Amino acid sequence: MSKQAVKRYANRMEQVYDYIQAHINDDLSIEKLSEVACFSKFHFHRQFSSYTGMTVGKFVLMQRLKRASQQLAYNQTMRIIDIALEANFESPEAFSRAFKNTFGQTPSQFRQSPNWQNWRAQYAQPIIERNIVMNIDLIEFEHTMIAALEHRGPAEKIENSLKIFREWRKTTPYSPVTSHRSFGLVYDDPDTVEPANFRFDLCAEVTKTIPDNAQGLVNKTIPGGKCAVLRHEGSLKTIGDKVRHLYCNWLPNSSEELRDFPCFFHYTNLNGEMPEDELITDIYLPLQ
Repeated sequence: MSKQAVKRYANRMEQVYDYIQAHINDDLSIEKLSEVACFSKFHFHRQFSSYTGMTVGKFVLMQRLKRASQQLAYNQTMRIIDIALEANFESPEAFSRAFKNTFGQTPSQFRQSPNWQNWRAQYAQPIIERNIVMNIDLIEFEHTMIAALEHRGPAEKIENSLKIFREWRKTTPYSPVTSHRSFGLVYDDPDTVEPANFRFDLCAEVTKTIPDNAQGLVNKTIPGGKCAVLRHEGSLKTIGDKVRHLYCNWLPNSSEELRDFPCFFHYTNLNGEMPEDELITDIYLPLQ
């Protein structure tokens, strides 16, 4: 592990923190913050939440509430409604709910008698384990044509998309399961994105362009290039732990830069018949 690499990574995250503080009332989009950090927008949300222990949205909310709580305590002449609007809340009611959910007191109660002990506890830095040892390989992935079924919506409903995908796979001559690989393109972390905004592509390797089909699969490619690969054995329900390890533990210490393509899975033996505890899935992190 390189101390210089860790320091550079931390410095880039600190730049994001500083930018958020300086532009707390602005539209702090993922695209803009990823530019500030010089990270790929495809990966920034996972990198940020892995490093800080919270999502970008939660971090921004906490910073706005921090300033609001200080105004409540030290600027007694400022009206609560003005503090709420300045903190980018649509109404005093929304501000009061968020404030109480976070600090256990309403804004009025906090103004009268701030519970600073509980307040400080909300801003304590989460302890993130960075000493896990896992075998990660660096490989050159070859450019691969795929047919993709784009799942959009709650992760809990991905089984419905999987049924459609399997229907196409069983009837098409373009991607026999026995000779063509299966992939998943992971655009979002289901633990940090709004369910309606979750995106995941169910993919099958093809050797030629597929025609229009009743199931709605489309032609895409996985570009060739350098990748970090981590193998996951067992149920897919726990694969998120390995993905978080790549972003939180391995990447900051690696001196590697991420490419503008999402993380993806290669399901090496997923065929609908393999027992869940015997599944083998390779996780690929595209690198520059």
